[in-house]
Amino acid sequence: MNDLHLADITHEVKTEATRAGFGRGLVRAGELDKNVVAACADLTGSVKMDGFQKAFPDRFIEIGVAEQNLATVGAGLALKGKVPFVASYAAFSPGRNWEQIKTTACLNGVPVKIVGGHAGLYTGPDGATHQMLEDIALMRVMPHMVTIVPCDSLEAERATLAMAKDDRPNYIRLCREATPVITTEKTPFEIGKAYVYAEGADVTIIACGVMVYQAMLAAEQLYKDGIDAEVINVPTIKPLDADTILRSVKKTGCVVTAEEAQINGGLGGAVAELLGENYPVPMKRIGMQDHYGESGEGAELMAHFGLDAKHIRLAAHHVTETKQKK
Repeated sequence: MNDLHLADITHEVKTEATRAGFGRGLVRAGELDKNVVAACADLTGSVKMDGFQKAFPDRFIEIGVAEQNLATVGAGLALKGKVPFVASYAAFSPGRNWEQIKTTACLNGVPVKIVGGHAGLYTGPDGATHQMLEDIALMRVMPHMVTIVPCDSLEAERATLAMAKDDRPNYIRLCREATPVITTEKTPFEIGKAYVYAEGADVTIIACGVMVYQAMLAAEQLYKDGIDAEVINVPTIKPLDADTILRSVKKTGCVVTAEEAQINGGLGGAVAELLGENYPVPMKRIGMQDHYGESGEGAELMAHFGLDAKHIRLAAHHVTETKQKK
């Protein structure tokens, strides 16, 4: 394993919501740059903007339940030289205001930072209407939009600081529930970089967000099966780190992707496009298979829809067997 200062996941693993890491990162970004401002659509505590609001009340705007206005105000602030972080639930931003994000932020090329909270199945009991699973695809397809899916709270904190310094429109996807923390304060993060969290020679497992932990668990199980899996954390879906992915897949000859989102257009789609044009190999995508979510606890929903280490392991067996038959 590369010396990326990862946490030891073989023992009891600390858990924390990625939104908590974002909240800390936003306060720190505000301390470092007086131009960092924040706006929220009546969900300040839920998306963890309350710390910034308390620290910098004159740099915080409560927009109310008006997500389209939220994006437009953010673009206006950016045009005046500010670095605006605008936050709501991902179901509403970018789910409701995608057109405003496109026409006011991206077409103008201004550094609005879109914060999508409560994304994915870990929104749990709120059900399908609030379990945003299409946001990665929505934001990845938009020209010039940097798309970030942190694997844990510490990576979310580092990503927020990086976003504040980036001069492009950005989107960050955040989770509601506490999930395993697999990185440490010393683990690197850079926009546009993917990281090999476990080295292997038989199959490449490419994951983002909460699925990185599941990929690491699957790699441990696969090792016992006699399969040496390489695990890559891809926190930046766009721009995609093509060099790191291609280098790994050329070594292993097959790939599994894993994401807590629709497989159509998401991380799996991005990797399939890359490999289809450059190095086609046997591939299996783990994610939501053209379904909406359901109401339930996050962990049971992940298992129900096959978004866990068990299904990553089965997919890895499938692609390695397919590779051997070629």
